Amino acid sequence: MPIEPARLSFTEDGTPCSDAFGDVYFSRDGGLEQARHVFIGGNGLPERWQERERFTIVETGFGLGLNFLATWAAWREDAQRCGRLHFVSVERHPFRREDIATLHTRWPGLAALAAELREHWPVLTPGIHRLHLDGGRVVLTLLLGDALDLMPELQCRADAFYLDGFSPATNPELWSAELLRELPRLAAPGATLATWSVTGAVRRTLGELGFRCERAAGFGGKREMLRARIGDAADTASAATARHALVIGAGLAGSSIANRLAERGWTVDVVDSAAEAAQGASGNLSGVLRPLPSLDDNRLARITRAGALYGLRHLQRLSAGGLPVRWEACGVLHLARDPMHEDKQRRVVEAQQAPEEYLRFVASEEASRIAGWPLPLGGWWFPGGGWVNPPSLCRANLTAFPELIRCHFGSDVAALESDVDGWRALDANGDVIAAAPVAILANGVGIRRFPQAAALPVRSARGQVSHLPAEADSAPRVVVCRLGYVSPAIDGVRCAGATFSVDDEDAALRVSDHRENLAKLDFILPGFASAFDPARLDGRVGFRPASPDRLPMIGAVPAVPQADRASPLSSIPRHPGLYAVEGFGARGLVWAALAAELLASELAGDPLPLERSLVEALDPARYLLRPPRRAMADE
Repeated sequence: MPIEPARLSFTEDGTPCSDAFGDVYFSRDGGLEQARHVFIGGNGLPERWQERERFTIVETGFGLGLNFLATWAAWREDAQRCGRLHFVSVERHPFRREDIATLHTRWPGLAALAAELREHWPVLTPGIHRLHLDGGRVVLTLLLGDALDLMPELQCRADAFYLDGFSPATNPELWSAELLRELPRLAAPGATLATWSVTGAVRRTLGELGFRCERAAGFGGKREMLRARIGDAADTASAATARHALVIGAGLAGSSIANRLAERGWTVDVVDSAAEAAQGASGNLSGVLRPLPSLDDNRLARITRAGALYGLRHLQRLSAGGLPVRWEACGVLHLARDPMHEDKQRRVVEAQQAPEEYLRFVASEEASRIAGWPLPLGGWWFPGGGWVNPPSLCRANLTAFPELIRCHFGSDVAALESDVDGWRALDANGDVIAAAPVAILANGVGIRRFPQAAALPVRSARGQVSHLPAEADSAPRVVVCRLGYVSPAIDGVRCAGATFSVDDEDAALRVSDHRENLAKLDFILPGFASAFDPARLDGRVGFRPASPDRLPMIGAVPAVPQADRASPLSSIPRHPGLYAVEGFGARGLVWAALAAELLASELAGDPLPLERSLVEALDPARYLLRPPRRAMADE
């Protein structure tokens, strides 16, 4: 369902309220004080997070973000705070950035934190959005949409719950037994809960679910509040594991997972046969960052949306950190193939009601102005999309944490072996290149050389990109797609392509492929290709790892060649400590950052940044439960 933002409204006394639910966002006696008394104090914080590696809070009802800001402030003020604070919150009607800025002026003591939150505020699209704040030490995971749909999709281990929806009388769904039943599944041992509501139905349901409830002194005009606990707290010290990974491959997949693990304090050994990063399929001059919507918002559409938005935030963080990654959010124009497709594109935009900063439909006249070229049809305009130079992104990923990421370039892994201590990468002489308790295969089509990955149907898709001489600031100044793509001028070169040929191992440039790319270019920008001679063009050939269903493979590698198709994914045996980040196909830039964050979250025990159904759709073992189809080319 489309996201309907909250409307900025106030009661007569100036308290922010919701017209949709007919209730105020916080107590009239003071929102910040309520957050500190009911939710922070009610969950025994800050004492419970002290000396912990991480602490996770799950909240129902993000609202103005006041509980989050108060918790973040308390965490910053605590000298014994946990290493990483995860805050997960669901919100059906989030505020727009400009409205939440108006509301935050009420609490000048939180101004710096509120400004950082607004700087990273997500595009208001359905699904899970992950924001890295405070140098990556505070992670806000926002679930935008209906809580009854999204809470069952959440995967995490919550140490504390903040129940803070509107009152049960006005917003019964957030207090329903259906939603509360999700809490024991999400709870870590000894998890606590706090809320201002002491409604009998809520107390009875929580008690039936195993929570030990007690009433406590309430805040302001409320005489009582509710505190609860489920289970007994585990020994967190004994749960610590060795944080060391071996990554095979230094392209988009390998560099991204190394970066995401290193930010969590992991030591990562990256091994690649080339002399430097991004010499394989990730070595093109430019690639495209944009999603692929669909009328039914299918899995591919949802994952590309999540991947493109998280990928953009990742680029912004790298650039803000002073790392020289080359990219530009110049916008991406995805033109319709024909009038029927143009009508479908228009209907997708009308149905999804996406924010214009994310997606809008443009007719041929406006599309022509955007492209700087006369076009017969319109299409989708993604203002936040753009081009990225993959080699610079890979280098930035690897150099962001020099004290934790160790690169072993020029080292060809001939074999991968395991024992009780983990995994070893061996060269042709049988010498150990690097070893770690966890190994991650992120070497594209090279994964097929390892027998441990035999169950993964990775196929090689040859792609040839054509390099066209281009003057600076010449049209198009945006990326334009239409069964292919053409980039703006980058260092005097415009990229056009690309071919997609499965199981074609020819590494040489082919004039026939240049002709194919020029034909695509002429379809994108009619008449544009006539200035180029295919026999005189330069270009680049890469071999992309393709999956049968066009989705990447992210997770533990299955240890069996087949399984009962009625089996759940969780029952399929896996190689202990062996994982894959594979099958990106032609969407490496869209998948890489989110795929890495997903696997790093799984390995570190953090909340996952994608819905559970989508995580299962990316599980490498999914092919054991259904016959794989041939890999297909796509834009």
